[in-house]
Amino acid sequence: MINIRLEAFKVIQKVLLKNTFSGQLLLQTSKKIKKDKQKPELLYMLVKGVIKMQANLDFIASQFTDPHKYSSTNKKIKILIYLGLFQLIYCDSISEYAAVNETVALAKKLYGDKIGKFVNAILREYLRSEKIEYPTDVSQRLAFQFSFPLKTINSWLEYWTAEEVENLCKYFNEVPKLHMRINTLATERQKVIEYFRRRDLDLYETNASANILITTHGQGILNDVAFSEGYYSVQDASAAMVIELLQPEQDESILDLFAGPGGKVTYIAELMKNSGEIIAVDKFPGKTKRIKQAAERLKITNIKIITEDAFKYGPVAPAFDKVLLDVPCTGSGVFQKKAELRWQLNQDLNELLKIQENALKSGASFVKDGGYLVYSTCSLNKRENEQQVENFLLRHKNFKLISASDFIPAEYVESGFLKTIPFKHRMDGVFAAKMKKMEKNNNF
Repeated sequence: MINIRLEAFKVIQKVLLKNTFSGQLLLQTSKKIKKDKQKPELLYMLVKGVIKMQANLDFIASQFTDPHKYSSTNKKIKILIYLGLFQLIYCDSISEYAAVNETVALAKKLYGDKIGKFVNAILREYLRSEKIEYPTDVSQRLAFQFSFPLKTINSWLEYWTAEEVENLCKYFNEVPKLHMRINTLATERQKVIEYFRRRDLDLYETNASANILITTHGQGILNDVAFSEGYYSVQDASAAMVIELLQPEQDESILDLFAGPGGKVTYIAELMKNSGEIIAVDKFPGKTKRIKQAAERLKITNIKIITEDAFKYGPVAPAFDKVLLDVPCTGSGVFQKKAELRWQLNQDLNELLKIQENALKSGASFVKDGGYLVYSTCSLNKRENEQQVENFLLRHKNFKLISASDFIPAEYVESGFLKTIPFKHRMDGVFAAKMKKMEKNNNF
């Protein structure tokens, strides 16, 4: 029988030591576990949880052994300690006995008795402890207690109070709920609600979007035949609102320049009722393959998929009614769903800002007079959001900001922009701006 804790250890090790993403690794490993007639829920809980909480777990582990010895401990050994501590602290369904014994047994199997005893000593010291004392400095406390890089915490404290940042951290550390988007080409919201109610799976509506339902029964929803038959997709309410801000209409011509993996472009197609033409451009073959698969599953026929760098796509001509720029960004708004993203701070922000600036300039050249440009990110950083749009509008006087409040509920609008704040709105953090290209000899 497959040892799920060992499989979790292998995935965590690859993510933390090789800076890879967990998604594909989890998918491959869960298939292996299902084949072995076991459920993969424990795998997902351990992998996502340990990756998210590694700074917290590392801080706690360091309290119960010699600081010098611990600082020089091999990272693989530390990951085993994280696994044990995570089960003790965050997994109510796992007994203390199982958490300690299974972790120690794994340590002995992989690295011998000496390491097993070292891991056992730390876990049992934790169990004997009464309370973990965190630093009194606010930034450091938040970083260690809620497991985020100090640099990230400090950047958030520039925007929000310490209490709000704590709430943001708590939200990002929760297990995500599943947001599903109804395929209106195939069914209706009420029919989907009733279908799953008969299967004892509850779905909840949200005022953010009429086509989004929310559930805590992620696995049940994704494993249901209705998903493979194209009755719904997985998409956060915040992402759906970006497309509702774009407001695709039947028979329009729409360009999506960073279209992979396809969540937004397939929603455009659904709202257009398979009419008109959508050009979906992405330079990564893996992403365009996923767009194709999603379109086939959802029975979408009005998307033309092109595997090409957005900056090389042409001919460049103002031929489109609407252009969507869902640009590469730091992704700080989706830390709840993408556990490892908070640690992958090797992105060059200045390079990303340049890409975003060039994307706006390039995308604008495809918009016809009287047409619209929507710029969006899943970042909380104002330099990637408001400042990019403000700079673009200063340089392009023929574009004007259109208030998002004309298209989406007012509570998600700030200064005319679509802006979702995770701790406030209980969804991913998204930013979007809609701009109209003014017609020549027309003041708007």
